[in-house]
Amino acid sequence: MRHTPPIASIDVYLEVGAKRTFAGAVEWPGWCRSGRDEASAIDALLGYAPRYAAALRGSRLGFHAPSDVRIVERLRGDATTDFGAPGAAPSADAEPMADEDLRRAQALLRACWRALDEAADAAAGRQLRTGPRGGGRDLDGIVEHVLGADAGYLSRIGVKLGGPRKDLRAELGRSRSLMLEGLGTAAREGVPAAPRGGARWSPRYFVRRVAWHVLDHAWEIADRAEG
Repeated sequence: MRHTPPIASIDVYLEVGAKRTFAGAVEWPGWCRSGRDEASAIDALLGYAPRYAAALRGSRLGFHAPSDVRIVERLRGDATTDFGAPGAAPSADAEPMADEDLRRAQALLRACWRALDEAADAAAGRQLRTGPRGGGRDLDGIVEHVLGADAGYLSRIGVKLGGPRKDLRAELGRSRSLMLEGLGTAAREGVPAAPRGGARWSPRYFVRRVAWHVLDHAWEIADRAEG
């Protein structure tokens, strides 16, 4: 079997909070991990390279794990960072999204969704391990949480999820279709202005946040279902 050698390095941005730091791969949305400081965040990112590669398998996106990283930007984190979620957009996400970039982003989102579905299917009927104090959502609770976050993320590009609540999987499918459609519109026509007091995301940052959130919970499900 041929093994593709790791590439030398990738561009990484750091989001540095008071208590937590996130390291994210600029060109690979969803590959983003955190640690107590910069070094531990980068170690966590590299440690998750095989899992990220597995999530993208079959997507033909050409991901290969690097042997090192090149820090290209440091962003100031905030309470969201310290709470455990990335909340700052690297400057690269302000770049326009060409048709080729859009197709790549949509393929990447589909791969992340597939990883979540596969993790949920593998964990179906099993009780997920809880934390030391018994905390943690059950499987349906995690999927419900992802769906709820989807609605918030869609609003950031001017799309409303809306509609009556149906079967959970059906709702996920509808949300994902709206994401792909809304992303295409945002990339080609621009994101509509936000209402007073609101905020919008660029198409690239939208992809980055959605991919991170989906994979974070896909890996949570897999880890808590083990054993």
